[in-house]
Amino acid sequence: MKKYAAEFIGTFWLVLGGCGSAAISAAFPHVGIGLLGVSLAFGLTVLTIAYSLGHISGAHLNPAVSVGLWIGGRFSSKDLLPYILAQILGGLAAAGVLSVIVTGNGSVIGDFAANGYGDHSPGKYSVEAALVTEIVMTFMFLIVILGVTDKKASAGFAGLAIGLALTLIHLISIPVTNTSVNPARSISQAIFVGGWAMEQLWLFILAPVVGAVLAGIVYNFLSSDK
Repeated sequence: MKKYAAEFIGTFWLVLGGCGSAAISAAFPHVGIGLLGVSLAFGLTVLTIAYSLGHISGAHLNPAVSVGLWIGGRFSSKDLLPYILAQILGGLAAAGVLSVIVTGNGSVIGDFAANGYGDHSPGKYSVEAALVTEIVMTFMFLIVILGVTDKKASAGFAGLAIGLALTLIHLISIPVTNTSVNPARSISQAIFVGGWAMEQLWLFILAPVVGAVLAGIVYNFLSSDK
């Protein structure tokens, strides 16, 4: 139960810190943190939770990460669904807190850092571009995770590498989809936005899972002794 609670708290922090920075601070007049600041915020949430709660749950914070680790033989089947549920609930709890904060000055909830394509992509990128982006970015994210957590890798640096990888991913892909690579992060924001965000949510569940599965298969091949 403690590891599920850790996943709930960790995913809560990821959505609160990452989506909160996008919804509240990115375009704040005169001192907004912009794309770079939002990218750093997402990376910092993962880095801080990796070192604070990673020893309890592994700090997956993302259903795609749990699936990728499961495919890679690093994670138990019996914990897969409870982890995913805890992650989704943690994200929803954070979105609930953010909705109160964002509307606290009379503002409407707006896009709420939800993920989208087409007219709802920050750069108006197509569904095909969004699909490729999310699959490839999640694939690379899981390759990094599987590599730095391998028993052959240098100990103590996994959290730093994973946090920096997520920062880099956001630097590349925020203009395309607002960056998901995490179904829990996408579900939480889409539910509060409704409408178009729920209609486009399928891509931000499917693509990260596909990328994670491919990464698990590829890393198993790369790390095989054969």
